[in-house]
Amino acid sequence: MSRGGRHAYGALSVLAAGALVLTGCSKGGSDGGGDEKKQQENAKRQQASIEFGDAAASTGPAAEVPGAKPGGTMEVLQRDSYAHLDPGQIYVSDEGSLASLIHRGLTGYKATSNDGSKHEVVGDLATDSGTTTDGGKTWKYTLKEGVKFQDGSPITSKDVRHSVERLFAPFINQGPTYLQQWLADKPGTAYRGLLKDGPYKGKHLPDSVLETPDQKTVVFHFRTPHPDLPYALAMAGYAVVSQKGDTKQRYDKAPVVTGPYKIQSFKSGKSMVLVKNTNWDPRTDPIRHQYVDRFTFTFNQQYETSTKALLADSGADRTGLSFNNQVDAGNLSKVLKDPSLKSRTVSGYQPYVGQMNINMSHPAMKDRTIREAIAYALPITPFVRAYGGTDAMEVAGGLISPTVSGFDASFDPRGKKKKPAGDPEKARELLKKAGKLNMKLTFGYINTPEGQQYSTAMAAGLKKAGFNVQRQEIPAESYYDQVSKLDNNYDIFHTAWGADWPSASTVIPPLYDGRLIAEGAQNYSQVNDPKVNSEIDRINKITDPVKSAAAWEKLDQYLVKDVVNVVPTGDYKQTQIAGSKVGGLVYDDVLGGIDPRRLYIK
Repeated sequence: MSRGGRHAYGALSVLAAGALVLTGCSKGGSDGGGDEKKQQENAKRQQASIEFGDAAASTGPAAEVPGAKPGGTMEVLQRDSYAHLDPGQIYVSDEGSLASLIHRGLTGYKATSNDGSKHEVVGDLATDSGTTTDGGKTWKYTLKEGVKFQDGSPITSKDVRHSVERLFAPFINQGPTYLQQWLADKPGTAYRGLLKDGPYKGKHLPDSVLETPDQKTVVFHFRTPHPDLPYALAMAGYAVVSQKGDTKQRYDKAPVVTGPYKIQSFKSGKSMVLVKNTNWDPRTDPIRHQYVDRFTFTFNQQYETSTKALLADSGADRTGLSFNNQVDAGNLSKVLKDPSLKSRTVSGYQPYVGQMNINMSHPAMKDRTIREAIAYALPITPFVRAYGGTDAMEVAGGLISPTVSGFDASFDPRGKKKKPAGDPEKARELLKKAGKLNMKLTFGYINTPEGQQYSTAMAAGLKKAGFNVQRQEIPAESYYDQVSKLDNNYDIFHTAWGADWPSASTVIPPLYDGRLIAEGAQNYSQVNDPKVNSEIDRINKITDPVKSAAAWEKLDQYLVKDVVNVVPTGDYKQTQIAGSKVGGLVYDDVLGGIDPRRLYIK
């Protein structure tokens, strides 16, 4: 999933945890009071398995949060407004955090500890996490009694069928595609041929693919085993949509929700108010709470603004926080070193790896020599510094996060960990070789203080190597929508991706499978390499998780070293702060940040 953009885990897979060795990177900024040993343990823990829960584990209500009490209004300060509220279009981290309060799916993640570090995949709307008797080719789910949409109508298997079938419609183009590809048994975007227009012209998936024999039962049929289905179904992108209330494209701004909160008002780019959903029954929900009466969101709050307000801790800010904003770079070191703020802060590794995409659809970028010149020239130091230095991230060598099985800390083909300021001399030599000194390079950047800072300094590094860099700003709210357009103007632009579960099978295929090049899809660099495509198919058939992890890492290294369609930048960490009256504050590994589902006002 993308960050701040797109994802934290929509799910986590049962994989053997590989050995993890984190190396210290060259300093890109401040080095505050972060606990490096604790962060390494955090990263390694996220590689470990999360088990499937049975019916007992899937029974609500959720375990009470110690000290929690109901009532009050909580302020939420967010940098980015929400571009998508339709579950089928949700594949970014901030929208995923919101979805944890308003949407429910067949499965979900239940915290089994009060510190956000232990989880179990359980039945959410379903009675359990799913049953299979043939190794994952057939999965059966039964809906719980008493589950309803916000309008009071019961959730039935017809709604689940509709939720799945509408994912094949052309207008659904921003969310995950695992389930669709598995049902169609097709790679890339070929899955759309299974139900070309979704359910909107009267056609449906055959019972041999998706079976709903009665109001409560849903059966998925796959041609090949997919033992990870319970993890995939826990993603916000596969939450249930009301068949009766489906307004197609308009559903994206006013969905009929199923979670403990509903949307009272939403003014895009300005504000949102969530209030209690009276048709949510806690007895059916083992995951969420409904302590707070009302959440009031204010958008366009940059990291520095929200940090300053929450540090001041006065008025409404005492009951305030941000679901996704992190402590800004200027205050990060101070916050981490101040013991009086410890109870108001949470920190952890995230599954994200940043990368500068090179747009392979542009003719000039098809020259590997030019791409390699960009890779050598690009300075990583400004990016790390913009977000707070090594307390906020580490220089990345590859595309797989320290939280994902197969991570190789030693991989660093262009010496970025040792020379994060870049190698302009080497880059200039390559540009001369290509006969392209002073070539124009359009750099699309996110219009935030951090984006302005790192893009300015990165552009200076590229200019030093001989590029004529033209920066173009992109609004933060629509950033991922803009860079995922097939016909965009940007030669290079930055994105960050986090594994949907800690397997590189949720990193390499969605980002680099050439058959997934499509409007709104996540192959941002538009790379279409035959070897990469064939290796994706081969590795996806490996059932041994250790061998699979090693194969994905080898393919990761081929992309970075030989294809050069992206330049890795940073492995993300995050520190967040809240007001002194916010209770239930924990960093949740699955969400990759504050867990909104357990919050209360002290």
